[in-house]
Amino acid sequence: MATKALSFALSLNDLTNNHFSSNTPHTAAKVSVFTVKCSSSGGGERPWKNSDARLVLEDGSIWKAKSFGASGTQVGEVVFNTSLTGYQEILTDPSYAGQFVLMTNPHIGNTGINFDDEESIQCFLAGLVIRSLSISTSNWRCKKDLGDYLAERNIMGIYDVDTRAITRRLRQDGSLIGVLTTDNSRTDEELLHMSKSWDIVGKDLISGVSCKTPHEWVDKTKQQWEFSKVPGETFHVVAYDFGIKHNILRRLASYGCKITVVPCTWPASETLKMKPNGVIFSNGPGDPSAVPYAIETVKNIIGKVPVFGICMGHQLLGQALGGKTFKMKFGHHGGNHPVRNLRSGHVEISAQNHNYAVDPATLPEGVEVTHINLNDGSCAGLAFPAQQLMSLQYHPEASPGPHDSDYSERLEPCSLLKKKKAGYNNKSI
Repeated sequence: MATKALSFALSLNDLTNNHFSSNTPHTAAKVSVFTVKCSSSGGGERPWKNSDARLVLEDGSIWKAKSFGASGTQVGEVVFNTSLTGYQEILTDPSYAGQFVLMTNPHIGNTGINFDDEESIQCFLAGLVIRSLSISTSNWRCKKDLGDYLAERNIMGIYDVDTRAITRRLRQDGSLIGVLTTDNSRTDEELLHMSKSWDIVGKDLISGVSCKTPHEWVDKTKQQWEFSKVPGETFHVVAYDFGIKHNILRRLASYGCKITVVPCTWPASETLKMKPNGVIFSNGPGDPSAVPYAIETVKNIIGKVPVFGICMGHQLLGQALGGKTFKMKFGHHGGNHPVRNLRSGHVEISAQNHNYAVDPATLPEGVEVTHINLNDGSCAGLAFPAQQLMSLQYHPEASPGPHDSDYSERLEPCSLLKKKKAGYNNKSI
């Protein structure tokens, strides 16, 4: 065992000369000598954690980090999320299936985990990348810390990595495939090959996050969180689960809807047999072109009942109408995206999570672009009055995010349903 000793000599003059004036009498200085011994045996545990994980991106960059949550090796597409709060809702948003979510907000984990803020029954994302992991939690609803929560759900996480540098790289080069590992036996070259051999484009991801059987949804927004409850008449709505978030369903239930949730593969003919007042096509992960069966279902429902699309549902409606979708450079992920409602001129701060967008130039005559994203001018909303159809690219229920667009989920679908129920076809929906 190696031992080093440091000796210190401290004179009272060092203390008194700075605190007493020259006119103040004091006794002769005394000297105290003490020794501090520092030893290291090599077997003791350090009070800090060393880097034990690597994130290898397809561009060849290697990022060393510290792990938390689960261990192992995982491949996915790296995207950045600009939300300041709501990491638990992000973790449980099915739209992140197949992706590593990098949080641009540096400090994550300080409010811990509760069981009220989950947007689905499990975590679907590939992993979580953050700058700083909170060493403690402080929130009146907290039930456990973030690390334990991820470990229980077999989700990998890393921290103490330069998230700003990675974000700049993603903004410059676009979303990148990466491999996250805690396995020291794997070489960097092997991990780089894995990242270059995998692609998220063309993969059917919604079938892995959708429910398996139809069921009724009855839960509403809890009273303490309700902010715009409007009593209304009851409508029967069929919601296609492409990865639907719980708060979309809660908001619809709070607005008086009786909701039947059906799987992504549910036949259009079975939906029409239910004679619903309307159909919702939900959010979901991945490439809309990779799920032709869903596009076919949407085609067979359009024009027969009022329909409303959210996120993936918006993209599927665009393709079903004959339009095209394209993959964005790095997508929209966060709770602070400005959107302009072209009908009212109002600007809403919205919650978004998508890597694909509808090309409005490919849509048929009669389809109106109702909303645009003010960051890049992309299509954020559609309406087709002749087919009783409306859609939004973003998440009007937020969760997490601001409530600027909550009226879109309350008023717009319900206005379609009321007009249909009244038995007339209003061309100015």
